[in-house]
Amino acid sequence: MTQKPQLILVDGSSYLFRAFHAMPPLTNSKGQPTGAVYGVVNMLKSLLDEYQPQQVAMVFDAKGKTFRNDLYPEYKANRPPMPEDLRSQIAPLHEIIEAMGIPMIVHAGVEADDVIGTLAQQATEQQVSVLISTGDKDMAQLVNAQVTLINTMNQSIMGPEGVVEKFGVKPEQIIDYLTLVGDTSDNVPGVPKVGPKTAVKWLDKFGSLDEIMARADEVGGKVGEHLRGALEHLPLSKDLVTIRCSLELEQKVGELLPTEPDWEKLQQLYRDMEFKRWLSDLLGEESEAEEIAADKLQPLEVETIFTQQQLDGWIDELKQSELFAIDTETTSLRAMEAELVGISFAIHAGRAAYLPLAHQDLESPPQLNREA
Repeated sequence: MTQKPQLILVDGSSYLFRAFHAMPPLTNSKGQPTGAVYGVVNMLKSLLDEYQPQQVAMVFDAKGKTFRNDLYPEYKANRPPMPEDLRSQIAPLHEIIEAMGIPMIVHAGVEADDVIGTLAQQATEQQVSVLISTGDKDMAQLVNAQVTLINTMNQSIMGPEGVVEKFGVKPEQIIDYLTLVGDTSDNVPGVPKVGPKTAVKWLDKFGSLDEIMARADEVGGKVGEHLRGALEHLPLSKDLVTIRCSLELEQKVGELLPTEPDWEKLQQLYRDMEFKRWLSDLLGEESEAEEIAADKLQPLEVETIFTQQQLDGWIDELKQSELFAIDTETTSLRAMEAELVGISFAIHAGRAAYLPLAHQDLESPPQLNREA
């Protein structure tokens, strides 16, 4: 971005899933999972330190079904239940966000996308520059001259030109694009056998989904048959992938001002989760012994390895280290049954990495092939 955004909207649900799959399975001394909470808060801290916005909101999905389930009962029906190790981290994460003084929004009956879309629309109307931090491709439909996306994992920025570069279509065509290709993770049907290349080709030729549907007879071959066979359900699919931008929200743009943190509550939450380095920072306890103890329980820097270049760099570091620690994440404690899911290693206090290899949840980010 050429200038710092006035408003940052954080897709908390996207953060939560990505942190859960990217971080090693950290727990406190009571066995309570803490890795996702640590990952989300760490990403949020970094984002706010980098951009220092005037306004900010952290948005999460609410419990229960949404209007999309009423429109289409099979919506997201293919998703496995949320892992209990992840579910148990939602409440403490919400508490920490609130104690940090960050406005948080959870709106029943809709998804976080719809809340973010509504706030982005309000900001656009008020000429307020917006940065949306998310890993959700659907958000590309919100991009305009005022609204930009930042990827939660690689920190890449995507404006209108970036949308065209990534998807091959303009932001205002993303809804039609998503309708044509469908979304297997959300169980939204598209046109069978139609992928991104065909969708881009059609939108380039016809301009819009409405025009494609109106001129479906002009599309020949098997793909034309698939298109004509999908005409009945495409309006529903379009409705499902369209982010709502006109919700009635209690919190509006102009009111999303961060407040002074509740230091006492934040200290207690950090104690409970055993985030000792952060607690030490709050209390000003900077002795070397405390720093080392904090590092042992909670690494200062945990890098998640997604690329071969990252892995090669870590291999070089490991070769040069006199000592290093290594651990594996597997599907079972039984050696004859276990399959490798990830590898974590550290070369000294405060310098560690996690290599995910076989996380299979629908929200898992791309990973290196463990068979390679």
